[in-house]
Amino acid sequence: MKSRELEIERLGDWEIEELENELLSSEPQSRLISVSIAAPGVTAVTFLHHARGRERFFWQAAHDEVALAGFGVAADLRAWGPERFQSIEQQARELFQDALIEDGGQPLAAPRLFGGFSFADDFVPDNTWAFFHPAHFILPHYQLVQVGGESWLTINAVVAPEEDMAEAQASLREALLARLVFLQSEAPPPPPQAVLQQIDYPMPYPVWQEMIERATAVMRAGTFNKVVLSRVCELWFDEPVDVAGALAYLNQAYPDCYRFLFEPRPHHAFYGATPELLVQANGRTLHTMSLAGSIRRGRTPAADETLAQELLNSDKDLYEHAVVTDSIRRRLTPVVSELSIPDEPTVLRLGYIQHLHTPVYGRLPQPIGVLPLVEILHPTPALGGTPRHLALPYITQAEPVPRGWYAAPVGIIDHHLDGAFAVGIRSAIAQDRRVWLHAGAGIVADSQPQKEWDETALKFRPMLNALGITPAVPS
Repeated sequence: MKSRELEIERLGDWEIEELENELLSSEPQSRLISVSIAAPGVTAVTFLHHARGRERFFWQAAHDEVALAGFGVAADLRAWGPERFQSIEQQARELFQDALIEDGGQPLAAPRLFGGFSFADDFVPDNTWAFFHPAHFILPHYQLVQVGGESWLTINAVVAPEEDMAEAQASLREALLARLVFLQSEAPPPPPQAVLQQIDYPMPYPVWQEMIERATAVMRAGTFNKVVLSRVCELWFDEPVDVAGALAYLNQAYPDCYRFLFEPRPHHAFYGATPELLVQANGRTLHTMSLAGSIRRGRTPAADETLAQELLNSDKDLYEHAVVTDSIRRRLTPVVSELSIPDEPTVLRLGYIQHLHTPVYGRLPQPIGVLPLVEILHPTPALGGTPRHLALPYITQAEPVPRGWYAAPVGIIDHHLDGAFAVGIRSAIAQDRRVWLHAGAGIVADSQPQKEWDETALKFRPMLNALGITPAVPS
């Protein structure tokens, strides 16, 4: 790295940016350098608030004390078409190859890609999803890992091959220390409270009823067994939405869900709190789940238990759940050496809804990374349908609004190419003052339009509540 004096007389974004910009390069055969230090007093929440107006990222698994956050862009990976999973895997492999990683004594502080995929291979970004690609992953320039009450701050940079790597590491460490002092300063004031101006459900109930009745008629004719159909809610505010504030609410209200944020351009963010894990891979082990069949929570413990038993005894919900479980078994069997799937589902109770749930664990003959498993499993019948090749085209022609990244894989990839992906439901896509919510329901031959309408109304609630809106139920 060219020698120069590093003068940072006062800690502000522009001084630190001047130092950072000299470290970034996208030249061929460049090398990733990652440096981490302990970051006492910096939480994921304050980290994201300090990063307002930047690209921001977040991931935290259900019931996990490890929270991962990032901002800025050190590397940007994109892919299109049916080969998008393999393309991202190859790009990630090249990015992490020969990386110099100084994790500060905390392996969880090592670099991670944040991102996801669109629901459909042939997705073309529209106005709502203008900055989201069919496959899009970002390695943040700055990363934070919070493990309980302790945190580590990481800086990632891709450095040109002609640079001196030792000097680059030293300069990155200096920039990292400057950023740490900045992050330990008083957090910026919260943005103005966005006030709801308009809420609209573009699909009225008669249109929904017709869509569901048409689908059930097709299934009774034997064309396919299940399809998942969704509707949307559109909201307008007088100020840009405070995405970090909404995420903080979701972290507190839904610790039993997978919380995520992918904001590839400031004020254009996909975020949510989803109960559904698509797949997690760590070396030779994998974990996924079958999650299908839903009912509301009861107002008292006795009412809650009555509803849970109703769900466990519902032929419609048990059939819907079995379709998903059987599909996961069929898809994973060719690639695993061991597969553990309980014979009967249990009830997963969340704050506002109950689901039939079957955990699935497997062992691979050898490590293959998380992305081949994502490709195998997406979409499960829980969000697509079965048979897949018939249900997916039906969704495209039946739903009036493109799904974009809704119901698609969103997650993280580490430098070993392991990682975890959730299914992007119970989510929102925010564009400055406008927010879209999607909610879907699994439709089988005996589905009833009103019941499915009420179920989707229930599924809108987490994101509406995160935005400070108390909806009428049913909507």
